[in-house]
Amino acid sequence: MPETAAPEREVVLETKGLKVHFDGENHEGRKVVIRAVDGVDFTLHRGEIVALVGESGCGKTTMARVFALIYKPTAGEVTVAGESLRTAARNERRYYRKVQLIFQDPFASMNSLKRIRHIIGRVVHIHGIARGRRAVREKVTQLLEKVNLTPAEKFVDRYPTALSGGQRQRVAIARALAVEPAVMLADEPTSMLDSSIRLEVLNLLGDLRDSDGLSVLYITHDIASARYLSDRIDVMYGGRIIESGPTELMITDPVHPYTKLLIDAAPDPAHFKGSGHSAIQPSSTNPPVDNSVQVVGCRFANRCPAAQERCVSAPIPVYRSTDGSRAVSCVLAEERDDFITPDVPGDAGDGHTEKEQVR
Repeated sequence: MPETAAPEREVVLETKGLKVHFDGENHEGRKVVIRAVDGVDFTLHRGEIVALVGESGCGKTTMARVFALIYKPTAGEVTVAGESLRTAARNERRYYRKVQLIFQDPFASMNSLKRIRHIIGRVVHIHGIARGRRAVREKVTQLLEKVNLTPAEKFVDRYPTALSGGQRQRVAIARALAVEPAVMLADEPTSMLDSSIRLEVLNLLGDLRDSDGLSVLYITHDIASARYLSDRIDVMYGGRIIESGPTELMITDPVHPYTKLLIDAAPDPAHFKGSGHSAIQPSSTNPPVDNSVQVVGCRFANRCPAAQERCVSAPIPVYRSTDGSRAVSCVLAEERDDFITPDVPGDAGDGHTEKEQVR
């Protein structure tokens, strides 16, 4: 999908036509290919926070796990700080100096039998950030203070079990910051925290962006927190990014019906009965999107209140705003004066990325 951030900013993470497919079985026991991520172009710039928003199963966590070397891409290109992922992955220790992952569950992401000084200090020692017991402890203390766990001496000898969920997540962030990464992958970092402390963690990520130029991929299903934290929002559905743009424009003037549903905070979009074509009416018995089936048109069509016949019968092109700041894969963009209709519709099955098709 065409990117929306300012082109002069340094690119620290980029994908072109990224696909991640898995072998699986359908409800009949037949072997199928699960297209978890199915042709995604994505860019993250230095000092930028991009929120990747979508419901469970849309592929956002799969993307993060590719960037964290947990999954291997099936196809497409991934570039980290100008270096191909395949090349960078040959030296994992050097790669993890560039990219760090914050897990969703702060209670399961660290060894509860080890003290905080060991959990963070081990990373400091392995990567050669500091040598010697005293130097490592000083570095651990600095990192704890950086994430606002103060006074640090109060926490350095504690076990994770003696900390609250928010404090544990701060320790996890401190551990990730130990190697001074360029990119932080934050996978639902506040979803398991009390609402009273979620804002503190989000503010911390924002402060690190401002003070250190840290780039953050913030993965969430909560578009409200995405609006609060991010510079740009990419909306993902069915393994594809369907709309992207600056945060406030995405919130105040969304184009794609799925983005509108997220903003309206519909508890279950599958129950939203639209007025689209009879051939694509929502079904209460079928899943919202079957990633084992190759879709010709829009993957959201069977749930969309504005769906048309062509939404399922033809590939959906990518429409760009006249100022180049936004992109959306929805025919409703044709009704707007501030979007340009591509001359040639994109075809997800022809081997070209959406970015190449528009250009």
